[in-house]
Amino acid sequence: MFIQTEGTPDDSAMRFLPGRAVLGSGRAAFSDEADAARSPLAAALFRVDGVAGVILGAEDITVRKAEGADWQVRSEEHTSELQSH
Repeated sequence: MFIQTEGTPDDSAMRFLPGRAVLGSGRAAFSDEADAARSPLAAALFRVDGVAGVILGAEDITVRKAEGADWQVRSEEHTSELQSH
């Protein structure tokens, strides 16, 4: 599966476009790992070191990184987690 990435107006967030539905409709925001326990995908993304927030949309995923986290390394780990779901 090819997952497209794009920046956002917020330099601490990156948007992932998997090319398929993520949620049926609406959005779900998760601010920490405990909150993400209700979503296997969000929980998997929080297991990547440096994740500070996850938003699941109808066809996209936005990941916010913790201050000081490196996007290059994190982006590769996020893509790997997304491909496994």
